[in-house]
Amino acid sequence: MDIREFLSLPHRFGWGGEGKPHPRDPNGYIYNDCTTFCASWVEVLTGIDPAADLRGTYAFPKSAQAIVDAVGGHIAFMAGRLEPLGFVRVSEPQDGDIGCVRAPVGLEGDFKEVGAIRFGPNWVTLGRAGLVGKRLETIAVWRLAE
Repeated sequence: MDIREFLSLPHRFGWGGEGKPHPRDPNGYIYNDCTTFCASWVEVLTGIDPAADLRGTYAFPKSAQAIVDAVGGHIAFMAGRLEPLGFVRVSEPQDGDIGCVRAPVGLEGDFKEVGAIRFGPNWVTLGRAGLVGKRLETIAVWRLAE
């Protein structure tokens, strides 16, 4: 599966998402949050789900943030999950790269660090409104080493 096919799947937002269609969902939506969305793409690339131990263990934003904070923040969290699988930090993002970006969240106009996948000139994030591709501030980028 390539990045275009992955992004065309029926993604829906759900904290601590299982990364697969929910059995009670007649539409077959694949539930993830912004971070497990990236983990699902990593699983496509490597065959290993770097969020397997976290899926289904939290259902609220505060719980998700506590997991990230416990390891020193979003960059440390992502590096700790991606680098053991062969991802390396790069400075120029390309299609399919995983990024930590600053994105608008909520109705208050707050910006937070979230996981995203690069596609064209945009970062694709998964939020309550579904997939959104935007030019966002790039904080860190990882690519699967060849």
